[in-house]
Amino acid sequence: MPRYMARYSDPEGARYSLPTYPWQSAPEGLATRRQLRALGLCPGGREMVAQVMWGRGRRRSAGVAYLYSIEHARPKRTATPAVLAALESAMTTRRTCGTCGTVRPYCIPRSLGECVDCAERSGTLSAVAA
Repeated sequence: MPRYMARYSDPEGARYSLPTYPWQSAPEGLATRRQLRALGLCPGGREMVAQVMWGRGRRRSAGVAYLYSIEHARPKRTATPAVLAALESAMTTRRTCGTCGTVRPYCIPRSLGECVDCAERSGTLSAVAA
């Protein structure tokens, strides 16, 4: 095993308090949160069971990715129709100009408080840009 891999090899967890593996050396059955999400799963409230560590240059600390058991992972929750409707309503509110009432294809900038067209007409846009 190369020296850089041996530095982060601690399968018993004696040095790092969690079983630790070098980059791309984790055993089967373990996955990161992102990998679980790609499988349609989530940790389900379980604690991490291991970690992967890798070097990130001379002066920077080591990179760490926590691993969870795929066997104990749960399916991700899906949003209900009511939640999706509430989110759609909130986004429509964020895209509606308070001055002219037009629903824009972008979120109204909070710094302006109105759509860009209304801000240009009222002179607010030039005051903010200056």
